[in-house]
Amino acid sequence: MKKIMLVCAGLCMALVFTGCKSKESAYRKAYEKAKAQEAANAVAQAEEDVAVVAPVVTKPATSTTVVDNADNVSVRQENVSVISGAGLKNFSVVVGAFSLKTNAEGLQNTLRAAGYDAQIVYNADRNMYRVVASTFDNKLDAVHSRDQLRNTYPEAWLLFAK
Repeated sequence: MKKIMLVCAGLCMALVFTGCKSKESAYRKAYEKAKAQEAANAVAQAEEDVAVVAPVVTKPATSTTVVDNADNVSVRQENVSVISGAGLKNFSVVVGAFSLKTNAEGLQNTLRAAGYDAQIVYNADRNMYRVVASTFDNKLDAVHSRDQLRNTYPEAWLLFAK
């Protein structure tokens, strides 16, 4: 009886292990189906990517005038006193405002290391130290400098000192 049970158990185990095998043909069918779908998607994508090209119309070049909108740039007007630096001209580019003088001095040192003649001015009305990167006599030069500084200091703005 033990022999029969042992043989039956062996046959059952053999059936279990051989019945779970995946067939190579099943993998091949899935692969071929995926390839066909991929090819269909590529054709559909190629049809969508067809660009409509308008004909080129040549026009004669006319002279154009470049208008600079420096007059439209907003300028803040504040009463400030120079704390550190050579002094302000009419228009200045402010790149930082701090309530602590040591923070303003840190930015001033950074700007001086980058080659700017940075200055610190104090606005007593607002109790703020402003860090001025550059100062100019005319607004157009100040606007150009502010635009260049905005690459590094996106919040740069113009100050007209009273």
